[in-house]
Amino acid sequence: MLVRPKFLATAIGSMPFNDPMRAVDLILSSLPSAPHWPQLPRLGLNEQMEIQYSEHMPCAVIDREKNRLYFDTSGDYSEAFAQFYETYLLAMDPEEGSGDFTAVAVSPAFSRGIYALEEKLRMRGIKLPFVKCQVTGPCSFALTVVDEKKRAIYYNEEFRDMIVKTLAMISRWQLRLFKPFAEQVICFIDEPILSAFGSSTYVSVRRDDVIHLLKDMVDGIHADHGIAGMHCCGNTEWSIPIDAGVDIISFDAFQYGETIAMYAAAVKDFLTRGGGLAWGIVPTSTLIKSETVESLALRLEGVMDHLASQGVEKRLIADQAVLTPSCGTGSLTPEEAELVYDRLSALSSFMKEKYK
Repeated sequence: MLVRPKFLATAIGSMPFNDPMRAVDLILSSLPSAPHWPQLPRLGLNEQMEIQYSEHMPCAVIDREKNRLYFDTSGDYSEAFAQFYETYLLAMDPEEGSGDFTAVAVSPAFSRGIYALEEKLRMRGIKLPFVKCQVTGPCSFALTVVDEKKRAIYYNEEFRDMIVKTLAMISRWQLRLFKPFAEQVICFIDEPILSAFGSSTYVSVRRDDVIHLLKDMVDGIHADHGIAGMHCCGNTEWSIPIDAGVDIISFDAFQYGETIAMYAAAVKDFLTRGGGLAWGIVPTSTLIKSETVESLALRLEGVMDHLASQGVEKRLIADQAVLTPSCGTGSLTPEEAELVYDRLSALSSFMKEKYK
C-alpha cells in the first residue's frame, strides 16, 4: 500500500551511462525522496534486461557470440533443479525459511548500478522515505528467453516455475539490501511484454496464468514489507495487475494516458484501497527536447481529468499519483537522459505545489 504519495517522483531503471556513479549522482539529485538503482546496458551484455537476473538460474546459457541468453533443456537437469529448490525452500519457507537470499544475489559483474547506489547511500548515512528497485517480470522474461530449440521457455512449466521463484527471491534480496536506507522499499516488476497480451502472438497465454505469476512476485515483495509495482510501457489490460495485488501501476501516460480510464471502476477501488498510479508522463524519446514543465503538466492534467470524467474523484487521483518517465532512458543520449530527469524533478515540484 502506498498512502498519499502526492506526485512522488521516481524512475524506471535503464540509463545510458558508462559510469555508475554519474548515473547515481543524477538520480539522487533529481529524485531525492525515491531514488532507484540504474541499469546500465551500455556496460555490456550482463546488464541487459533478462540476462541481468539469470546469473543463478539452472541451465541458463549466455551465448556471448550471438549476444543472447537461452536455456539448455536437452540434458538431465534434475540435480540442478533439486539444488535450486533446496535453496528456494531454505530461504522462502514461511515457517522454517532463513530469509537469507544471498544465494541469488545479483553480483557486481551483472549490476554495477545496484552497488553504486548502495555505496552512495551508505556514505550519506541517512534514511530516505523510499528507495526503488526493479526486476524483470516473469512473463516478459519467460516469453522473451527461449530454449535450445528457440521455443519460448514460458511454455516449459518446470522452467517457468523456476524463473518466477528466482525472480521473487531476487526481489526480496533487493528489498533487504536497501531496507537500511529507506522507510519503505518499492520494487517494480517490469513487464513490457504485457503490452502484447491478447494479441495473436500470445493467444495461448492465459489471463489467469499471468495473474498467478505476477501474484507470486507480489506476495514475495509483500512478505518483506515491500511496495510492489508493475511497469508496462505500452497499453495492456490494466485490471490484470490490480487482480494480482500490486500496489502501484506504472504506465506510459505520455502516449497511453487515457487507456487507464477504460478500467475506471477497478482503478477507483484500487486507489481507494491505497494503490497508486505511476503516471509516466515524461517522454523517453527525442520528444523530451520540445517539452517543458508547463506542457507536461498540461498533458498530465488532461489524462487525470479524463480518468476523473469516468467517475474517479480528481483529488483521489492526485493524492495517489506517482510521477515517472514513460520508460527507461537507456536508449537516449546521456544529455537527453539528464533532460528527462530534470523535467521529471521539476514537474514533481510543480504538481506538489499546485495540489499541496
